Amino acid sequence: MRDPVLAAIRAAFLFLTLAASAAAYEVEEERYFGPEGGREISVLSTTDLDSIAPVLEDYIASHPNQRIRYEQAASVEVFRAIHEERVPFDLVMSSAMDLQMKLANDGFAASISPETGALPSWARWRDQLYGVGLEPVVTLASRQGLGDLPVPRTRRDLIAMLREHPERFDGRIASYDPQESGVGYFLISQDSRQSEGFWRLAEVMGRLNARLFCCSGEMIDELRAGRVAIAYNVVASYAARFAPEDPDIVRVALEDYTLAIVRSALVPTNAPNSQDATDLLSYLLSEPAQRKIAASANVALIPETGPKPSIHLRPIRLDTGLLVYDDQLRRAGLLAEWNAAMVQP
Repeated sequence: MRDPVLAAIRAAFLFLTLAASAAAYEVEEERYFGPEGGREISVLSTTDLDSIAPVLEDYIASHPNQRIRYEQAASVEVFRAIHEERVPFDLVMSSAMDLQMKLANDGFAASISPETGALPSWARWRDQLYGVGLEPVVTLASRQGLGDLPVPRTRRDLIAMLREHPERFDGRIASYDPQESGVGYFLISQDSRQSEGFWRLAEVMGRLNARLFCCSGEMIDELRAGRVAIAYNVVASYAARFAPEDPDIVRVALEDYTLAIVRSALVPTNAPNSQDATDLLSYLLSEPAQRKIAASANVALIPETGPKPSIHLRPIRLDTGLLVYDDQLRRAGLLAEWNAAMVQP
């Protein structure tokens, strides 16, 4: 005969274990759109709430019987929630293209048929992963921080400026921490593929005690506060929100190349409400929504919905080539090279 006290303790332990597992991923912000009691669509995303809110509000205005629960989290947390913890969300959006591709390739993305309009073929993968926005990755500079120095136009210019004026930029350069940020790791992997000169830039930044951050928003906050003068690899849509009100910020799309991330979306295989999630994705790919999304990034993913890409823009394709840097040995080697550049005698 089972001891009822022991059975209760075991049940309580199991409940607490499951609860801790379900809450293990970290959420930065949460917001609801639409009336209580509406049919809920749960969204997990890296996209900043302030930038996506107008689009979601427009969707709810035309779908009054629905409600969106939107959770914002870092890209590694988004991946962890779906891949490791199997948390049931209806729609998952992230700027970490490699992690999104891994979710799809590992069988976590359902096959769906949203209305895609003129979405370019390089911005989707099969019927499982769909681009919803094009995000240029830029360098930000403070006019006050630069002083009388000219704004660099290429990475070579940036390297020269940092080398020639170490006293001005020591401790005042910001970039992503690739060990903390999935997007940060993805960007250094792409930078290293584009140009061997990237490692010279990394070494110069390390020599000048660059400060590393989890996300674009934190880098911009430090730049606006005057604590850094240069922020390298910032997602452009974050900077766009401050441009009208902060004339000190200079947005630089470097002319040797400017990477552009495809922010992508998928419906997980365990989505409780996959049909409404697919309808929401169709709306995100519609012309009205794409015009809003393109306005924040200053470039259109779908032709004729916003500014055309510049000749220096290099969009990254959604394909299985993104999985190359998921290899653990390759990842360890890339991070070791980065750490060697950042931490110098």
